[in-house]
Amino acid sequence: MKSKTVFITGSSRGIGKAIAQAFCSLGCNVAINGINTNRLELTRQELMELNPNVVSVQGDMSVYANARAAFEQIEKSFGNVDVLVNNAAIAHIGLFTDMAQPDWNRVIDVNINAMLNCSHLALPKMITKKSGCIINLSSMWGERGASCEAVYSLTKGAVNGFTKAIAKEVAPSGIRVNAIACGVIDTDMNAFLSPEERTTLINEIPLSRLGTPAEIADVAAFLASEKANYITGQIIGVDGGV
Repeated sequence: MKSKTVFITGSSRGIGKAIAQAFCSLGCNVAINGINTNRLELTRQELMELNPNVVSVQGDMSVYANARAAFEQIEKSFGNVDVLVNNAAIAHIGLFTDMAQPDWNRVIDVNINAMLNCSHLALPKMITKKSGCIINLSSMWGERGASCEAVYSLTKGAVNGFTKAIAKEVAPSGIRVNAIACGVIDTDMNAFLSPEERTTLINEIPLSRLGTPAEIADVAAFLASEKANYITGQIIGVDGGV
């Protein structure tokens, strides 16, 4: 993995940041992304203590022009992207009937269109090189569905479908595409849970605890490595047994 260029969307905190840390530790060239400029810069400085080959690309990847600018910046710094991790995502908790159209459009934009934009920009160079890896961050709710997270569940189901389809499309070019279906991970996204809600969730998890961002990062690093050379089109569940 050393000297490979890795681009992780939505990586200024949480799971994305942990994935960036994992690839930095492996000696990769790492490009991180986020919307909040200050948080992104703080994360870049932290990561540079592990590995000096880190750049930050600010912007919303659900906007195609922003994604194209990000890839141009990464290519100027490191060359073509070898590993793309489509991690950027947002959730919306509440009854579907209480959602306004702008709310669900935003969830769809971030969770689906950012993945499509970045994959569309990464794949031509990967196809030319006949090598590359895309890892999409999904959720167990994409397979099971979650009450009060209907649109989030919809988007993660779409991530799974896209992963399986595009993996077949680009496999002849030596490119692998997989998804990680996360369970309940201890991140800021779940910080809204009350202690009682947290306990209820944990009681439903066979391993009796929440997952950690580092555990997702370990799976991402494995999927990008040569040890996973015969794995593609898979949705890897990392959910404590749920």
